[in-house]
Amino acid sequence: MTSAHLTIDPHFTVGAIDRRVFGGFVEHLGRHVYDGIYEPGHATADEEGFRRDVIELVKELGVSTIRYPGGNFVSGFRWEDSVGPREERPRRLDLAWHSTETNEIGLHEFSSWLEKVGSELMLAVNLGTRGTLEALDLLEYTNIAGGTSLSQRRIDNGRTDAFGVKMWCLGNEMDGPWQLGHRSADDYGKIASQTAKAMRQLDPSIQLVACGSSSAHMPTFGEWERVVLTHTYDDVDYISCHAYYEEKNGDLDSFLASAVDMDRFIETVVATADHVRAVVGSEKTIDISFDEWNVWYIDRYHGVDKIEGIDNWPVAPRLLEDVYSVADAVVFGSLMISLLKHADRVTSASLAQLVNVIAPIMTEPGGPAWRQTTFFPFALTSRLAKGSALELKLESPTYETEAYGVVPQVDAVATHDAETGEAAVFLVNRNRTEPITVTIDVSGLGAVQVRSADTLADDDVYAKNTLADPERVGMQVNHSASLAVGTLTIELPPVSWTAVSLGA
Repeated sequence: MTSAHLTIDPHFTVGAIDRRVFGGFVEHLGRHVYDGIYEPGHATADEEGFRRDVIELVKELGVSTIRYPGGNFVSGFRWEDSVGPREERPRRLDLAWHSTETNEIGLHEFSSWLEKVGSELMLAVNLGTRGTLEALDLLEYTNIAGGTSLSQRRIDNGRTDAFGVKMWCLGNEMDGPWQLGHRSADDYGKIASQTAKAMRQLDPSIQLVACGSSSAHMPTFGEWERVVLTHTYDDVDYISCHAYYEEKNGDLDSFLASAVDMDRFIETVVATADHVRAVVGSEKTIDISFDEWNVWYIDRYHGVDKIEGIDNWPVAPRLLEDVYSVADAVVFGSLMISLLKHADRVTSASLAQLVNVIAPIMTEPGGPAWRQTTFFPFALTSRLAKGSALELKLESPTYETEAYGVVPQVDAVATHDAETGEAAVFLVNRNRTEPITVTIDVSGLGAVQVRSADTLADDDVYAKNTLADPERVGMQVNHSASLAVGTLTIELPPVSWTAVSLGA
């Protein structure tokens, strides 16, 4: 049997785990908001029309900060449309997704939903079709307690206390030609710097995210980051990364190694940011907000789902409703491993998205809500990963991939909470046919025991949870886990993701 070995030592830390790395993303797109989190006629709907079954699943998922309201949507969004009496809110055309936005759910309603699920708000401002003044207006409306026209407008709209939003995105994917208001790196860097400086004059406590590349495969990648950060280095706290992965042309081997690409993406952006720091002579460090990441079969959208036509602007159409397999969830879990392996610089991340739209949670209008396969790695990692991410010594067999060259069959990360002594190990087996036995030296953790060991795997790597069979796939107890004389041994099935919890 194939084997791998790793050593865990709590003295070798990568960095503290920021809870914001377990963030999510809600965009006004498809059935995410309407028929997803909000369905007034549903049997579980609360007094505000929010589905209680979805609220409970989001709480179980363990999402920290949620980025809102987009995404591509934000580049054509007028925030004023989403506040005030509902009957007075205008219906608008959303050019990003060729839909009609009713504005029935806006800033106040979404903030109320966030309180129900226990998450914080991360707002994006429109730097596509709008600019610095509109961003300042939104900041004043949300964060100034009172005494001004806009803060009074918020109070009149039913919110006495300021929202106190701390994290703000300066636009979205401005490197992308598909984006309303798409700009060159030089032009975007200038308006991002101008807007950031103005916003800090109003509220110096906020944290700001500049747009990085929407993909590591963009032709401007690297140079975009260098130019944007040259303009904004002293004005912002974060540069964003976006990445989506899908199995292409039946190449499962490369797909299972997607996290190798994410690792390289992060490390390249870090190197670029540090280069700019040296050039501008700054002492601050720019972190990464990986505020869009997921498995997304984007080719299906362009081939099947895309809405077109001058007179065809539906409300809440079914868009981007990918149904995820076991293989998708294993890749998804490995992407979470990648984020944690870079905890020293990735201190914020947003799973895109949460409900119905490339989401871990699905709903049926008037019907049930259920967990997709990708739900499980996120929920377990969010619950178990505490304290600091550790630098591991990993020995693993390798295999050849068409997309990424030679990659390890096993990838892993461990976390350790010095205060409680709790630790966790997250592992992925990319081998399509063979189980791998992993021996883990945990003697550095002291006297610990295995509290739980759970694996996501299936004989059919394309098995999925659906409306007809919502519990086809789930986590299974891994009975192979054993601990003796400071060594943990566990068998990883082919194409699997595993989480092990250790405690004193």
